[in-house]
Amino acid sequence: MTDKIRLSPGDTIGILGGGQLGRMLAQSAASLGLKSHIFCPDPNSPAFDVSSNFTVAPYEDVDALDRFAAAVSVVTYEFENVPGPTAAHLDRKVAVRPGARALSVSQDRLSEKQFLSDAGVAIADFREINSQEDVDRAVAEFAGKGVLKTRRFGYDGKGQLMIRTPNDVAMAHERLGNVPSVLEALIDFECEVSVIVARDLDGNCASYDIARNHHENHILKTSTVPAGVAKETLDAARNMAEKVVTGLDYVGVMGVEMFLVKSGGSEQLLVNEIAPRVHNSGHWTQDACLTSQFDQHIRAVAGWPLGAATRHSDVVMENLIGHDADDWKAVLEEPSAKLHLYGKAETRDGRKMGHVNRISSKTG
Repeated sequence: MTDKIRLSPGDTIGILGGGQLGRMLAQSAASLGLKSHIFCPDPNSPAFDVSSNFTVAPYEDVDALDRFAAAVSVVTYEFENVPGPTAAHLDRKVAVRPGARALSVSQDRLSEKQFLSDAGVAIADFREINSQEDVDRAVAEFAGKGVLKTRRFGYDGKGQLMIRTPNDVAMAHERLGNVPSVLEALIDFECEVSVIVARDLDGNCASYDIARNHHENHILKTSTVPAGVAKETLDAARNMAEKVVTGLDYVGVMGVEMFLVKSGGSEQLLVNEIAPRVHNSGHWTQDACLTSQFDQHIRAVAGWPLGAATRHSDVVMENLIGHDADDWKAVLEEPSAKLHLYGKAETRDGRKMGHVNRISSKTG
């Protein structure tokens, strides 16, 4: 459904997914006078605590999807692995924002890379992989190194193998499950950065500052803003991100992850991947900007004007992973820290339990 429906205060936004991103979207919706209805198969979803209504059902339950669609004015989602048939079914009954194309592109790494290349966005060299012979050939072309990734369902370091030696090459396709994959050239990058970008129903874009990201055990640990990059790099990042959302006719917020490469004193950006949703590396916007990424996404999918994406403070966002969250009382005692906990009942190693934004005066 491609109509230009615009919501009014009191209307309901349907959200597919009940994790922490759905929870924070529902909180933003409430602050803007909108209701939320969460659809998620997990009966313990933390987003249920802050939503006006919720449905517990599999994403493939057509009857439940029909009832859900009838109860909301527009549908969005908090994660990119929404089953394609689910999005297509809902799209025939209610406006889905972002649309099904963004899902289909982002769910397949090969499709994503082909789209980015066609959009004129710089990316690392890559090869399509369907067999061990393909791996052998591609690794040889990439000077014996690369990153082998499944085309679908990889996140937080899952579904990928680093190749640096001949031993890494042997049986690599089998070790990844003999599934369709891509091999990316191994990039010698300075750091990983990301840009949060929003686009509204009328095609207007708003991009936030670059965040410098640090990962531990393949999970984002901190995002720091400002990122310490040249102004030209910041402008280039925003331009690349806006090319992506414009090329997809996108409505909503997207996270665009990039590698920062330094060569001969100059900085170059290569897009690594896109996430068609609010993004972990954008949590800093909650306390360092007038309009958070969550408010921005709700405004966009509601058909409302975008808010300003300007930053009023410097910030370091830290993910509270697993038992990091046990120190929540100490965080509350920090005068410049804002604590966000996700209300998850069980603490597990590697599980995102919350985050903290540490704010300081703006320096750049």
